[in-house]
Amino acid sequence: MPWDPAQYMKFAGHRLRPAVDLLSRIDVANPAEIYDLGAGAGNVTRLLKERWPNARVTGVDESQEMLAKAATGAPEIVWQRADLATWRPLRPADVIYSNAAFHWLGDHDRLFPALFSALAPGGVLAVQMPRNFSAPSHTAITDAVRSGPWRPKLEPLLRPAPVADSAFYYGLLAQRAAALDIWETEYLQVLEGEHPVKEWTKGTWLWPLLDALDDPERNGFEAYYAELVARAYPRRADGRTLFPFRRLFIVAKARPD
Repeated sequence: MPWDPAQYMKFAGHRLRPAVDLLSRIDVANPAEIYDLGAGAGNVTRLLKERWPNARVTGVDESQEMLAKAATGAPEIVWQRADLATWRPLRPADVIYSNAAFHWLGDHDRLFPALFSALAPGGVLAVQMPRNFSAPSHTAITDAVRSGPWRPKLEPLLRPAPVADSAFYYGLLAQRAAALDIWETEYLQVLEGEHPVKEWTKGTWLWPLLDALDDPERNGFEAYYAELVARAYPRRADGRTLFPFRRLFIVAKARPD
């Protein structure tokens, strides 16, 4: 599935904020090996390199389009194309960082313990995942899929909410970690422009569905979804649209030697 970096980066400021919030909670002094899983266009990977300039930083992603964009601006970073579901580091990791990627993967009950076991002593697993799937921005996708001639093509592509509650991840990591911090934040995102919520999801959760349709059906489906979310998130008198968005954060530290 070819991702569109330009579409994703339309809201780069809003997407960057939780990444920086997660980065600020990592307590590792001098890491040697850092991995950014789901590095995308590399804007957050570069922040990791800026914070720890002496570390070997590797950005890992499944999208060749995203990695190509990332590599043009940061040759000092190693860029690796890999399947995140099966990826493991070649050397024990001091930091495994992932911002807004693991909600695309299943089997979290296997994934999180496996990644945590790949840490060096005292290393940190730091993860942020969207948890906005019960909000109208995402439930309207299901409503739109089931309300038009595109239903036979799109309904098999629908996925259940991919991110569990905080207690689930606590159960996976609490007995393994020396320290574990889990929290949720809802950001009140103030968006501008025409159909901004539709444009937001078009860069992420909506994209695989649009990609499955030919142009006439794609245009009809996108327009129908745009109407649904415009009613759920109306434009205010000042021309802006308020889009609350919830995210889950996990910072787990491995035991020292």
